[in-house]
Amino acid sequence: MGVLQLSLEPLIHLWLLPAPSGASSPPSAPRGLGKGGPSVSSSPPLGRGCSGQELFCRSLAENEMRTAPYEFPEESPIEQLEERRQRLERQISQDVKLEPDILLRAKQDFLKIDSAADLQLFKEQNDSLVDHVPKEREALLEREFQRVTISGEEKCGVPFTDLLDAAKSVVKALFVREKYMGLSLQSFCKTTARYLQELSEKPLETHGYEEVPETPVAADAPVHPPFAEQHPYEMWDPQNMPADLGFGLKMVDGVVHVYTKQDITDKSTELDLPYPDLQEFIADMNFLMALIINGPIKSFCYRRLQYLSNKFQMHVLLNEMKELAAQKKVPHRDFYNIRKVDTHIHASSCMNQKHLLRFIKRAMKKHLDEIVHVEKGKEQTLKEVFETMNLTAYDLSVDTLDVHADRNTFHRFDKFNAKYNPIGESILREIFIKTDNRVSGKYFAHIIKEVMADLEESKYQNAELRLSIYGRSRDEWDKLARWAVSHRVHSNNVRWLVQVPRLFDIYRTKKQLANFQEMLENIFLPLYEATIHPAQHPELHLFLEHVDGFDSVDDESKPEHHIFNLDSPLPGNWVEEDNPPYSYYLYYMYANMTVLNHLRRPLCCSTCTTWHRLALPSTTATPCPSTSHGGSWSPSPPMIPSSSTSPR
Repeated sequence: MGVLQLSLEPLIHLWLLPAPSGASSPPSAPRGLGKGGPSVSSSPPLGRGCSGQELFCRSLAENEMRTAPYEFPEESPIEQLEERRQRLERQISQDVKLEPDILLRAKQDFLKIDSAADLQLFKEQNDSLVDHVPKEREALLEREFQRVTISGEEKCGVPFTDLLDAAKSVVKALFVREKYMGLSLQSFCKTTARYLQELSEKPLETHGYEEVPETPVAADAPVHPPFAEQHPYEMWDPQNMPADLGFGLKMVDGVVHVYTKQDITDKSTELDLPYPDLQEFIADMNFLMALIINGPIKSFCYRRLQYLSNKFQMHVLLNEMKELAAQKKVPHRDFYNIRKVDTHIHASSCMNQKHLLRFIKRAMKKHLDEIVHVEKGKEQTLKEVFETMNLTAYDLSVDTLDVHADRNTFHRFDKFNAKYNPIGESILREIFIKTDNRVSGKYFAHIIKEVMADLEESKYQNAELRLSIYGRSRDEWDKLARWAVSHRVHSNNVRWLVQVPRLFDIYRTKKQLANFQEMLENIFLPLYEATIHPAQHPELHLFLEHVDGFDSVDDESKPEHHIFNLDSPLPGNWVEEDNPPYSYYLYYMYANMTVLNHLRRPLCCSTCTTWHRLALPSTTATPCPSTSHGGSWSPSPPMIPSSSTSPR
């Protein structure tokens, strides 16, 4: 501003001088300072005939024309020229069949083509463009974005030998992942599979999972997917269940074996359902664990992730406006009407605290005299429960509920789990957000159905809610399915994910379980029985059609006193009160889910019903398709994410 003041000071003195005789009066506004920028007008050359006012106006106009290099007009001539060229090319590609000569000559004039050879070249290009218009349009879209390329031989920033070792190890880890994904009948990334196929000496064993071809979307396709008109839990009849297969089941060394006859002593009748070999699984796990602590690989992965992140940020800086314009061109789509899925949401916390507060107050108003709890053999009504706490509906507020996970719960699983107790009382958690209680989970079902109604009203918002199976008793699955079916807890916008807390040490200390295999039997045998004998477990058969997968959860800060290896005791011999390691849980969960997926697969063809695969634990390194929780990953480990931590 100092330079500007010094340069304008003599002009101000000229402005204040009286105008010579015969000169025009000062204008009301300097010319060239309008909204559209400096205007072009005829004026006498600078000399004796110029008045001080005209000299001042002309100087201001010149200063305005000298804009700073970082200031750009709203409509850049270069962008207009580029858009004009692109519109002309699109018009030529669409209408070249109708008027090829006129359009070619127009393009020739626009691009300043002077030679006949160039004109003939454009004719040949346009002839080929008639047959390949879609590809040309895709290439045209590609050219609209600025690209970033890195040149030079050394692009990774690490020594070549380290790069070679890291690349081999990462590729081997991808082959391991592909093997276990295919074994458990889960989908694998097509792009990764294509590149692995180029590196593989033999064809990849991709027969385990199915690649669903992309279906072209018709122009008149409906916006929303079609849903069944009838509720899946309504008007169901146990007599209409699929027929009993007559198979036999037995868990051997922690893995369920299926036999074609009820007589499980005949080994010749055992079905050949694949599952991972224990020795091979431990070898692969040890390889991945060694990969985590490998220094050069950690450096390479960290630098590679940083490079990709910065490359994306550069793309955003160069093409942000074009990306935004491309998004706005899509009809009937914005952030609020694109389909979104909320994952890692426990069903007990799917509502917000204000919703829970309103629901509790409404229950106290309408069901005050309903028996909701049994304390020491004595039944208690909802009124009596709150009287023992010296609370009324007027005393309840969001602050007194205290169910919001604040910063004090960070890395404190005990405090985090306690937040699921309204007002700090476990009895209220049992009454309002439990499926198995004195009222058969009626309140919990009602509030979840209210959340489902909100999701259905928003149309494009979906959720994957979590329910817990503990493995303490064999009837847990039947109780959970009976709760969902009897209360008709279902929505097209919601799917279920079952999480299994790793609490064997607590159950063993309380003498609720004899060994670890008993816990596995309580978790998995009901699933096999509902698959083989649907009529004996009708609610569970219906409920499993809406279950997406399993997860293994617990407090990750607890130390592990055992390392999973070939010397580890089998589940039937694990009778100590120490908790098995995380990898021990995962292998037996993965093995049983793999056998179950292979068992349920042929039933799709034989019974003409929907075959529903159950995904493996969603946070493991090898078997899982993805992670579904919001924890931040450390940039140091190259392969394995942290496992999930969820309430029990």
